[in-house]
Amino acid sequence: MITQLARTAEELRALPRDGRRAVVMTMGALHEGHATLIRTARTLAGPDGQVVVTVFVNPLQFGAGEDLDRYPRTLDADVELAGQAGADVVFAPAVEEVYPGGEPQVRITAGPMGERLEGASRPGHFDGMLTVVAKLLHLTGPDVALFGQKDAQQLALIRRMARDLNFPVEIVGVPTVREDDNLALSSRNRYLSEADRATALEISRALLTAGTAAGAGAASVRRSARAVLDNAAGMEPPLHLDYVALVDPSDFTEVPDDHTGEAVLAVAARVGNTRLIDNIPLYLGAQR
Repeated sequence: MITQLARTAEELRALPRDGRRAVVMTMGALHEGHATLIRTARTLAGPDGQVVVTVFVNPLQFGAGEDLDRYPRTLDADVELAGQAGADVVFAPAVEEVYPGGEPQVRITAGPMGERLEGASRPGHFDGMLTVVAKLLHLTGPDVALFGQKDAQQLALIRRMARDLNFPVEIVGVPTVREDDNLALSSRNRYLSEADRATALEISRALLTAGTAAGAGAASVRRSARAVLDNAAGMEPPLHLDYVALVDPSDFTEVPDDHTGEAVLAVAARVGNTRLIDNIPLYLGAQR
């Protein structure tokens, strides 16, 4: 398959389009997790549809002191991986194409859900994320857009935005892809030394250990996760916890100890200079 590279919305609109268009939005540095999204998009678009992968490092999502300049840019490799996974087009616009008037004066605001957890740790992050997702939905005009469940709060906010603002697009979440040692795939994993990685693995271990306690309820899940994460704080290098939260997936508020039903256990932590996030969906209490 020959994957075309479009740099402007005009170039994208000029491409022939038959059937459904499925879009996978990325900031580049593609890995197997993105490839899984693209392969799922290919299935949903069908053989006559079109799969578009966007590659855009969005400056609005980076706060003061965050790694915008350090974020990897690997467009040639991204185009190759996207094509191998089934993409028809890679849309890689310049900042001036997405924000032609400079930083936008009018933005999407994430509301209260965007101020919790990741939003509290990274003020303004979700406003910037939703603004660029809204713009890219307009620029690409998809029937379906796919996002990874690893960024669970992001996915929940995008779904809410699409519903609240009547975007005519289906939002699909794709399960987290993990490496052989259970570390969630992330472009930031490349920053981890061997020792860093050994500590980072305690994040997924905490989630999976806590998941086995889901039938006993929220309090057991919290205790199980905390036991692993507290131990990791004493490792070398140590795990510096930003948060561990057991939340309602609809609004990301903490669930009470007597909650039954769906929940998300989410963790954010730093190992060395690298910040990592991970989560697992759970069903609390005995399933019917």
